[in-house]
Amino acid sequence: MKKIVLIWLMVASINSLFGQTKEQADSAYVNNDFAKAIELYENILANEGESADIYYNLGNSYYKMDKIAQAVLNYERALLLNPGDGDIRFNLELAQSKTVDKVTPMSEVFFITWIRSLTNTMSEKGWGNTGIIAFILILAGLSLYFFGKKIILKKIGFVLAIVCLIVCVIANMFASTQRDKAMNHSHAIIMVPSITVKSTPNEGGTELFILHEGRKVMMKDNSMKEWKEIELEDGNAGWVPASAIEII
Repeated sequence: MKKIVLIWLMVASINSLFGQTKEQADSAYVNNDFAKAIELYENILANEGESADIYYNLGNSYYKMDKIAQAVLNYERALLLNPGDGDIRFNLELAQSKTVDKVTPMSEVFFITWIRSLTNTMSEKGWGNTGIIAFILILAGLSLYFFGKKIILKKIGFVLAIVCLIVCVIANMFASTQRDKAMNHSHAIIMVPSITVKSTPNEGGTELFILHEGRKVMMKDNSMKEWKEIELEDGNAGWVPASAIEII
C-alpha cells in the first residue's frame, strides 16, 4: 500500500512540475519576458513531447523577438499537428509576410487545391474520429434498412448507409494523407540569414539563386549528410548545406 501511495505522489509531483512549467512559460510571455518563455516552452517540448499548443506559443515568442525563421518553423510544426486551427494558420501567414523571398507557386487544377484545403481542415485524429462516427452511422443505417418495418425507414436507412460509407472512405483517405505528412517530414525552413543554392552538392557548384531565412522548402533529396537538395513551389531546385535548414 505504501508503494502505491509513493508512486502516486511521484506521478502527481511530476504532473504538478510540468503544469507549473507551462504556467511559468505563459506568465513569462504575458510579462514580455520572451527569452524566458522560449526557454521554458523548449523544455516542455523536450520533456513532454510534441504539442500543437506549445509549438504555437513558442512561435509567438520567437515572433515577438523578431526571430522570423524560428517563428515560421514552430508555426509550421504546430500546423502539422493541428492543420485546422485558424489562429495558427493566420500567425504563420503573418510571419511569412515578413520573409524576403516571395515565390509564386506553379498553377494546379482547382480541384486539387480544393481537396488539399479540405484535407487540412482537420488533423489525422480528427479525420479518424470522423471515419469512426461515419462507420457507426453506416451500421445504424443498415439496421434501419434490414429491420425497419416501414418503407420510409428502409429508404432512410439505405440513403444514410450510402452517404456515410462515402464519408467513411473519404475520412480514412484524408487521415492517411495527414499521417503521411506528419511522418515524412518532407519540408524544411531556411534558418540562416541567406544561403546561395548550388547546382551540385559542393561549394564548387554553380550559384543558382539565393534564399533567405524563413523560406519554406521541400526536401527533394535527403540522402546526403552534409548537403540537401531542395525545391521551391515554383519548381526551382538546387543544393544547400544541411546546416542551413531545419526540418519541420
